[in-house]
Amino acid sequence: MASKNIVIDGSILEGGGQILRNSASLSCLLKEPITINNIRAGRNNPGLRPQHLKGLELIRDVCGGTLTGGIQGSTEISLHPGTVQSGEYLADTKTAGSVTLLLQATLPCLLFAPKKSQITLKGGTNADMAPPIDYLTWVLQPMVQYFGINFECDIVRRGFFPRGGGVVNVSIEPVKHLEPIIMTDPGHIVQITGLAYCAGVLPPKVAYSMAHTAERLISQKLNIQANIDTVKEPDNSIGNGNGIILMAETSTGCLLASTALGKKGVSAERVGQEAAEKLIQNIQSGSTCDEHLQDQLIIFMALAKGKSSVLCGPITLHTQTAIHIAETLTAAKFQVKEVNKNTNLIECEGIGLENHHI
Repeated sequence: MASKNIVIDGSILEGGGQILRNSASLSCLLKEPITINNIRAGRNNPGLRPQHLKGLELIRDVCGGTLTGGIQGSTEISLHPGTVQSGEYLADTKTAGSVTLLLQATLPCLLFAPKKSQITLKGGTNADMAPPIDYLTWVLQPMVQYFGINFECDIVRRGFFPRGGGVVNVSIEPVKHLEPIIMTDPGHIVQITGLAYCAGVLPPKVAYSMAHTAERLISQKLNIQANIDTVKEPDNSIGNGNGIILMAETSTGCLLASTALGKKGVSAERVGQEAAEKLIQNIQSGSTCDEHLQDQLIIFMALAKGKSSVLCGPITLHTQTAIHIAETLTAAKFQVKEVNKNTNLIECEGIGLENHHI
């Protein structure tokens, strides 16, 4: 008997691309047909943008499914999934759309493929309103290893707004199942590191200014000496851009990070200050993960075999959305408990999804 088609309102809560990514990933893994309507209905430019469409097409290809309504600007799509297959995949937004968001959509699916898979992602590596590729390699990659997830990411070329053109190669190892995670002890800060970068016509002093400002502020507020590297990106980078990532490593193996992206008219010092202030706030919250990792862990907690617990800061709208989608499409049960005004405990009894290919 065919599975019942599940209808999801794409305008709820966060009301953006996260609903598409998480819903399509879980549809693919659970072989449950879905329809998503009112896509980005509350946005200035409602409907599918190029990066959203490319992510859906990539998931369709990974599971050998069918996608209807898959055109730019569409406010309703339906995905009828097949079976996840390993292979070599390519996704090119042909814009500065974020490559990290493409990987967010596809990574859960390919974990349950028969064999190792390769994806080439093209677009914006350091885009506004999305985690930069540096966050993926510095934070997400090591932290999801606690679930038993292993993937490698090679930044071939950075691409900045408005042209994009960045290239990232990702290899993903399959798992039998995901292990639950316990991240409830923040420990103490062991070290703070970072990377400040600039590309295109921007001179190296831009990176130095971001790094110096961040180091000075962290030293003043936390009495810790941060070690921030600086780099002028190779000439093969596409476009002009600058940014910074900061990361605090704790004694219990937690990674708290912050990022900031340069914009026209914003000084390098201001970019460094923004990143430092966000990192200080994350550290002082007493949590085990920052606000960006918080919502990215939800889908893996839902799929894991056992009970996961994560101590985090204030619950973001993205996290609320991720939990809602996970509970709508799976039998996973979440509980959010307030510890104090700055921290919350997220608990989840996962569904223990098994990879029957291995």
